[in-house]
Amino acid sequence: MKTKQLKNFIKASALAVLMSTSIPTFAQSNQIVAVVDNSVILASDVMQAMTQIQQQYAAQKREVPPQPYFAQMALEQLINRQAQLEQVKRYNVPLDENALNQATLSVAQKSGFKDLNSFQRSLDSKQAGSYAKLRSSIAADLSLERVRQQQVSSRIKISDQDIANFLKTPQGQAALGTQAHVLHLRVSGANAQSVAEQVKLALNDSNDVNAIAKRFSQNGVTVQGADMGMRALADIPAELAARITPLANGQSSELIPSSDGIHVMKLLERKSTEQKVVVPQYQTRHILIKTSEVVNADAAKQIIDNLYQRLQQGEDFATLAATFSNDPGSARDGGSLGWVNLGMMVPEFEAQMKSTAVGQFTQPFESQFGWHILQVTDTRQHDMTQEYQQRIARQMLAERQFDAELDNWLREVRNNAYVEIKDPRLDSKNNASL
Repeated sequence: MKTKQLKNFIKASALAVLMSTSIPTFAQSNQIVAVVDNSVILASDVMQAMTQIQQQYAAQKREVPPQPYFAQMALEQLINRQAQLEQVKRYNVPLDENALNQATLSVAQKSGFKDLNSFQRSLDSKQAGSYAKLRSSIAADLSLERVRQQQVSSRIKISDQDIANFLKTPQGQAALGTQAHVLHLRVSGANAQSVAEQVKLALNDSNDVNAIAKRFSQNGVTVQGADMGMRALADIPAELAARITPLANGQSSELIPSSDGIHVMKLLERKSTEQKVVVPQYQTRHILIKTSEVVNADAAKQIIDNLYQRLQQGEDFATLAATFSNDPGSARDGGSLGWVNLGMMVPEFEAQMKSTAVGQFTQPFESQFGWHILQVTDTRQHDMTQEYQQRIARQMLAERQFDAELDNWLREVRNNAYVEIKDPRLDSKNNASL
């Protein structure tokens, strides 16, 4: 036996011996040990979960929890997972086959396989049905992630005022790349408070921190001054950055008491390193003809072709859109869609929009929504910097709230689930030894 094979055999044998002392014995592997809503958890599920936990602990070089906690912990993880899977059923979360294939391929590649077919043959050659079981587990994980995102995201509420307040904080300013040129003085020793007040007055009128420090360092008081230069707010201690953020250029802060003395700062200049976000926009309008129970595909094509001919003959686009378009949101405004950013429309619509000159209208083209005629009435380069900053702030605030809301949702799902533990040895309320 090769050395590597021998090591793997010894490792597996040691694991089997260790697990034999920690896994409770069951009469049958298909014994039902718990019921969660409309599903059951079998003894074999608990055994497998314990094996996985044991492997995780071994990889992390952690000691396996004592009995009976180990088996109860494994069962609780299974109950939590199954309660969440019941939510997947409840909300009828659809499975994205492309995402499933990609996730499975990622697992295959990490195992040294280039494609799913060879990965499937390898798994099933060792144990029939292994590939299908793995794929089912990955599908469940993807569905769980999707329902978590949907349910937790719906709980996160961020107002425009929340965003405005965040952008004024040091964290918000740091996120936007704000830099500040700051002068800093620290006063320590006896009678520091009164001297610090004089230092602040001097700093209001002068930027020479060294001269100020030398002038007031006397009679048991030490004043230290520094020009901190232009630096990112993210690189300044948070308690000091919070005092800098609201200052105007040339303004000094209030006195800041701390354990090492009293601080006072002056903002000389503030600037942002972020680049402006300027995007092309297209002012557009369109006529949409959809198929319906009374308008089949051929009829819809005939209608849009007829409208195109009328436009070529000089009839007014807005009038035809208001009269015939099946897009009620834009039809009442002469087909106007307002200013449109790239990425807002379906690819077919966007391609026509980008290639149409101002004042011109397109030939009829088809998208998933029906047949269109599109007109571009104007274009511009629009500064979206503020909107971009607000979007970044909203994202950061949402990320802050997500973990807390996720914990709340998981607890609610677990508490609201019907759970019946059939095996008393696995009931955490039962203190009897396994």
